[in-house]
Amino acid sequence: MEPSRPSQTALTMATLRAAHQLLDQPPIFIDPLALPILGPGKEEELRAQAEALKAPGPRILRATSAVRNRYAEDALAVAVAGGVDQYVLLGAGLDTFAYRNPHAGLGVIEVDHPATQAWKRELLTAAGIAIPSSLAFAAVDFEMDTLADGLTRAGFAWDRPALFALLGVSMYLTVDALTDVLRLVGGLPTGSGVILDYILPPEHLTEWLRAPFQALTDRVAAQGEPWRTLFTPDTLTPHLEAAGLVVAEDVGPAELNPRYFTGRDDALALVGVSRLVHAQVAPTTA
Repeated sequence: MEPSRPSQTALTMATLRAAHQLLDQPPIFIDPLALPILGPGKEEELRAQAEALKAPGPRILRATSAVRNRYAEDALAVAVAGGVDQYVLLGAGLDTFAYRNPHAGLGVIEVDHPATQAWKRELLTAAGIAIPSSLAFAAVDFEMDTLADGLTRAGFAWDRPALFALLGVSMYLTVDALTDVLRLVGGLPTGSGVILDYILPPEHLTEWLRAPFQALTDRVAAQGEPWRTLFTPDTLTPHLEAAGLVVAEDVGPAELNPRYFTGRDDALALVGVSRLVHAQVAPTTA
């Protein structure tokens, strides 16, 4: 992305979340702020595009976006019940969790590029969405700064467990950059963990998915935010384990469609382009 320009993919993902609230009933991921953060004209705009947005391509993207947010927030609820009191959204974009956080005592840190974060704060102000005291912002330009320094400035407590979420992020990072994040999480106290989604290489996709996959690849590259890193479960797991993390769950459509889409009659479902992994800090042995 251009240093002075907000992330265009962040806007795309936010629009998908907003469209999900309007077009997919009942929504599998309920976000009452998804529309307001995008401004007063967004609902009318999306309703005018409703038929086009129900086509297979946009429908699959909405399902993917909705599931990863729902999955992360479901896992967060379990983590909070187990004592986690810090949630870090890396590449937060226009995610609205922090502004509807239902967990008393849970601190949230949003990490993002300074330009994207400044843009988000302008949108929040325009929408009248208050910034809660439980939220801290960490503006990090990775060309000049480190994630650890940004978290420290934002008040992150290194001696307490935390859950990190990288939703729609891993594919934009180099392997080295992602490894650095995983090592940071792996060095945190037991109970900490990370949730991330990752995209499969095209040779692992069914034939009918390869053309739309290439079209999407070309589109994000044209926006100045190309995909850099693709994984399979077999290629990602060693990076997690080397960072001191153990895989609690690595799931794709075969597991997630029954979990979240059973009983629907609108064809909303995942296809085999991406997967979600939840990894946790390996327990120490005496």
